[in-house]
Amino acid sequence: MDILHHLFFGLGVALQLDNLLFCFIGVLIGTLVGVLPGLGPVAAISLLLPATFHAPPVGSIIMLSGIYYGAMYGGSTTSILVNIPGEAASVVTCIDGYQMARRGRAGAALGISAFASFIAGSLGVVGLAFMAPPLAAMALKFGPPEYFSLMILGLTVLTFLAGGSMVKSLMMACFGVVIGNVGLDLISAQPRFTFGLDVLLDGVGLVPLVMGLFGISEVLVNVEERLAGREIFKTMFKGLLPTLQDWKRSIWSILRGSVIGFFLGILPGGGAVISSFVSYGVEKKLSKHPEEFGKGAIEGVAGPESANNSATAGAFIPLMTLGLPSNAVMAILLGALMIYNMPPGPRLITSHPNLFWGTISSMYLGNVILLILNLPLIGLWVKILKIPYPILFPLILLFCLIGAYSLNSNPAEMGLMLLFGVLGYLMKKFKYDGAPLVLAMVLGPLLDNSLRQSLLMSGGSATIFFTRPICLLIFAGVAMILLLPMLPLIGRIRKTVEKVEDLR
Repeated sequence: MDILHHLFFGLGVALQLDNLLFCFIGVLIGTLVGVLPGLGPVAAISLLLPATFHAPPVGSIIMLSGIYYGAMYGGSTTSILVNIPGEAASVVTCIDGYQMARRGRAGAALGISAFASFIAGSLGVVGLAFMAPPLAAMALKFGPPEYFSLMILGLTVLTFLAGGSMVKSLMMACFGVVIGNVGLDLISAQPRFTFGLDVLLDGVGLVPLVMGLFGISEVLVNVEERLAGREIFKTMFKGLLPTLQDWKRSIWSILRGSVIGFFLGILPGGGAVISSFVSYGVEKKLSKHPEEFGKGAIEGVAGPESANNSATAGAFIPLMTLGLPSNAVMAILLGALMIYNMPPGPRLITSHPNLFWGTISSMYLGNVILLILNLPLIGLWVKILKIPYPILFPLILLFCLIGAYSLNSNPAEMGLMLLFGVLGYLMKKFKYDGAPLVLAMVLGPLLDNSLRQSLLMSGGSATIFFTRPICLLIFAGVAMILLLPMLPLIGRIRKTVEKVEDLR
């Protein structure tokens, strides 16, 4: 009953006219971001973050959250109609969604995608409301050693689940920790990693870093690799409502995808992308007609679309309750909350209930708005797809420069942003993932403080991390994750040794 009372309180906050307007703006921008290939929610939130510093914190978080889950809705439109994933999590939707469009069933694909997203998003919000308070209450028992070990686990899991080489991901995480600790030391007030530059005494700002890594780099990559023209199907206005047979084939896929997405969204690095791939694999495995997958199976649209939407709700649980971001978007939101002087963690629910419960309730309202907006505005989204990139990308670049300068009226931050833009471009070219860097950069100062507090508690002895049961359990998990990739290598070494012995 307490949960229902809190949800009604949050609904009152979310229904305030200004917060409702922020929610509408957020989901509308999010859908647009999802539709436009080559942008994505990370870049969009990075670009809009400076604009929120002069707005109420609750409304700002509601809007930024709306951009995140709204992008999941919008990404399916381009995947189905143009075979271009507007957002990374919609890559899987291209497989069967585009084939359905080619067979004249674009309307059914768009319809089931919208309804699956709504159902999964709503279930994810319910899960968030019921799971977050108990987890926050448990987290109150955590001390600095537990938080330090938990952050190490988060970064390790992220690098393990990140795409590409685990070594590269670990390198990015270490680089991120170094960047996060640039500036004056909080305890000794001595400059660290500043190289004598005054502009770095206050540290590297989150806004220039994320705008450069995800905004400027996207512009550079897309200017280099122009997207080829694709056929846009115009049959999408017919049969938008799924038939009874479509619902019969899809309902269990939607429910399974909702559960898979929610729990994978909680894991660091799990998120919408991995959950959509896992959901697709599960549906293909459980299907009575697996041969239809890749040729226009409606379950191949319903499962992944529900998974990536419920994952967005799951990602808020570790952020709101433990202050640990599970992906790059959550890392930006963590930085935003700290700038608003509302640090997330177990005390956020009691110290700022209007923010916590208002954001949760707004997510449900946002899902309703998205369902109402998405289907009628499909024609508009298709027209936006035809905006020439030579017009679109200079506007993004201009917005980045204005955002970086307006934050502190400091031209040096524009230079930092451009530097990180070039770095982000090189990272994309050489297949280095930016998410571990951003998460480690945000967690770096917290990691440093937790380590120092732990060592002060133990009189400088590192044994404190191995004498506390929770820490010991977490570090055992870290060791297992780091050793997993080595197991095939160990097997190959053993086979080589056996062959050598046989030759003797």
